[in-house]
Amino acid sequence: MPALTAGQAQTPDDFRMSLAEHLGELRKRLFRIVISVLVLGVGALAFAKTLYGLLMLPVLRALPPEASALVYTSAIEEFNVYMKVGLYGGVFLTTPVILWQLWGFVSPGLYDNERKLAAPFIFFGTAAFVAGASFCYFAVLPQMFKFLLREERAIALEGRLNTGRLREEDAIRYLRLGNVARAAALAREATKDLEAAGEGQAKAEKEKLFDLSLEVTLVPKQSVDVLTRLEGLGRLIDATRDGFGQGSLSVLSSVMEKRQEAVAAYGLRDFTKATALADEAAKLLEGIDPSAASDMGALWQLERDLGTGKATYESNNWTRPMLSMNEQLTLVLILLLAFGLIFELPLVMAVLSLVGLVKSSFLFKYQRHAFVVCLIVAAVITPTGDVINLSLMAGPMIACYELGVLLVWIIEKRRKNAPPDDPANPEGGTPA
Repeated sequence: MPALTAGQAQTPDDFRMSLAEHLGELRKRLFRIVISVLVLGVGALAFAKTLYGLLMLPVLRALPPEASALVYTSAIEEFNVYMKVGLYGGVFLTTPVILWQLWGFVSPGLYDNERKLAAPFIFFGTAAFVAGASFCYFAVLPQMFKFLLREERAIALEGRLNTGRLREEDAIRYLRLGNVARAAALAREATKDLEAAGEGQAKAEKEKLFDLSLEVTLVPKQSVDVLTRLEGLGRLIDATRDGFGQGSLSVLSSVMEKRQEAVAAYGLRDFTKATALADEAAKLLEGIDPSAASDMGALWQLERDLGTGKATYESNNWTRPMLSMNEQLTLVLILLLAFGLIFELPLVMAVLSLVGLVKSSFLFKYQRHAFVVCLIVAAVITPTGDVINLSLMAGPMIACYELGVLLVWIIEKRRKNAPPDDPANPEGGTPA
């Protein structure tokens, strides 16, 4: 490098290097990055299990409650997963170091006043990467896994069923205490919610319950409905015995006989007969107290709707996910890294503009082409084909591209407006 006189500003020409020197500089900075990743990765290993649990939260929350777990298919898969978490944790934690080394590699091609932007570049680059990963974790992953792992109508129906079961439990408790009116009020409230129009409706309509043409699917649906009703009838019998006392024993004996006939029909897979016998048993149950017949009927109607709703839910969820620890971790990490890099796009474009590799005129000219490329890349990266997840990927990508174009334009405008004797003006005079 030529000697400089006192007060003379350094220009990119003062830092000209041969190809071998460039390669040596690149090797030195890559070595520093690798060492940083290994050191921080070893530190992240101490928290690998906790970090893995946090990373898998969007997956576990999207799974049905009965299948909310991840499996490993080999003896060493769990160990490998934690090792991968530690390694990628090191990569994420090394983001400031990577940006620092990147800036150090390109800074010889910048003017003296532009080299002072190192700290803002590292700070905003790290913030952009964290923002991209956070956007993916909190906005993209929950929607994506919900779309992949749950059927929308089943999710809505599950919410209604859970609320209905809780109200049914309280209604049964009131019936045990002898407060039939309060029990019936809760049952009517739950029935109204289950039968209300809208997503997740569980109204007991025969044509909706038995509308499947394949017998292999139809039979299990009827089976779940009848079984749930018989279980509910058993709870009503027990609660009636406690609520009405000795005076109910004779009627309850007849009810139990009908229930036993229904259970026998269920065992023979005669679900239509089992349903009819269960309804007859519930009708006998209303005769314990004629003044409370309507209230007992309301309690049975709730059990019927819960049976229908559960059968519909099961028919919509006849497949069960069994997700591997390693596969889900790989998918999540790739998406987090992809969004982190997408949010780095404006800064990368700004740096390329500083070293003279990108011009705003070129970016404006091929802006429409860039939009198409963003949509194609988003469609390839996004594992689902729905519009929502595609938009969540393509939208930030296009926005980051537009922000990058704006930064490039601002950089060029500042250079153009720089005084002729300013070294930052490549069209100016010879630097002093």
